[in-house]
Amino acid sequence: MIHFDNSYARMPQGFFARVDPTPVAQPRLLALNTALAGRLGLDTGTLQSAEGVAMLAGNAVPEGAEPIAQAYAGHQFGGFVPQLGDGRAVLLGEVVAPDGARFDLQLKGSGPTPFSRRGDGRAWLGPVLREYIVSEFMAAMDVPTTRALAAVATGEQVWRDQGGLPGAVLTRVAASHIRVGTFQYFAVRDRKDALQALTDHVIARHYPDATGPLDLLNRVVARQARTIAQWMSLGFIHGVMNTDNMAVSGETIDYGPCAFMDVYHPDTVFSSIDRAGRYAWANQPQIAVWNLAQFATCLIPLMGDEAEAIEAATKAVHGFAPVYQAAWQQRFGAKLGIEGAPNQALIERLLDLMAQQRADFTRVFAGLSDGTARDEFTDREAFDVWARDWQALRPDQDAMAQANPRRIPRNHQVEGTIAAAVAGDMAPFERLFDAVTHPREDRPDWADLARPPLPDQVVHQTFCGT
Repeated sequence: MIHFDNSYARMPQGFFARVDPTPVAQPRLLALNTALAGRLGLDTGTLQSAEGVAMLAGNAVPEGAEPIAQAYAGHQFGGFVPQLGDGRAVLLGEVVAPDGARFDLQLKGSGPTPFSRRGDGRAWLGPVLREYIVSEFMAAMDVPTTRALAAVATGEQVWRDQGGLPGAVLTRVAASHIRVGTFQYFAVRDRKDALQALTDHVIARHYPDATGPLDLLNRVVARQARTIAQWMSLGFIHGVMNTDNMAVSGETIDYGPCAFMDVYHPDTVFSSIDRAGRYAWANQPQIAVWNLAQFATCLIPLMGDEAEAIEAATKAVHGFAPVYQAAWQQRFGAKLGIEGAPNQALIERLLDLMAQQRADFTRVFAGLSDGTARDEFTDREAFDVWARDWQALRPDQDAMAQANPRRIPRNHQVEGTIAAAVAGDMAPFERLFDAVTHPREDRPDWADLARPPLPDQVVHQTFCGT
């Protein structure tokens, strides 16, 4: 059914623990991403069969899979934890798609592993559906991201602070699950041999033209800079940008307490565990630099003379700023239809105006195309002053239509679909999923999904699934 070639399972001892997923009571397919299945060369009929659902739930290990839980460390809110690892996920193996591209196939919520740290290794339905919707919206907007292949109900209860909740398993697809924290795991143990093996593996898998650890660092820095600029242009807040949640592939990974802004303000935070605002929207670029500095530190032992290596690595990390700034200019310039124009001050003026007047981030930019952006401001004359300067640049409507989604997975809508799913109704999930995976289409029957929340619908906090 699946063509596996499991290169990470061939890595040296200590990179992972071999562990099978834990079977569940009554697996039931809730959602299957048929478009992604086709990209991977998987047969949707087989995936929907009893045999396929058993695999997606962790009740059966498919032929050719080599289930493992990956080891990694990480800085969590700035504090270093030397051993984390996949505490509730099992990597089944690597799928080789028809075009030769390689993807990890991972079950999230598949039971305890040696890295579970007394956790149950399970996921409840809410975070599974949130990640499914949000990651696929990001893919639809061309943001590098892990993706969701399937969601399966387990027929079991998961116990969290809220009490008993319906369990679920997410099948996640990624270019790889190798993180900054994976490098940190071996660096803190002074495992230079393992660092070299990991570096060679990442170069071969993600950056085949890289010439060594310094070149790898430069490429990861540049790729992350572009990804973060895309986050910023969509009003996306990751919520938990720990080093174990930064993939060296440049993909967005680990959608826990993530959210999109409704009302724009640069200091916006949603995550219930981010009490100091470390991972606020405006802080994400500098946190990315901080994380990349930790990555650079891990690579220094592989780069020859220490003093020269530190100097070169520092320069590489400082290279984030110009790449990010160029990508930010390009992304926000496209949102205004003025790519290539001297637009930094104009963009910042609009953002300042939006923050002052509590304008909706997505609706302002989408409204620039259809003439409704003015309605999002309380002081419309102030907007008119800005708009005259913008219109003088003759904005490109096609560029704006491509860059600005008509809809995002708004927090209250996601929460509404979760509540309906818990009650046994998947129709709201299916409708929202369809709408946000066609984010540029302006359809009247989806008009309600473009509206901001009413005051009693505003979601102020999002929560990690554990």
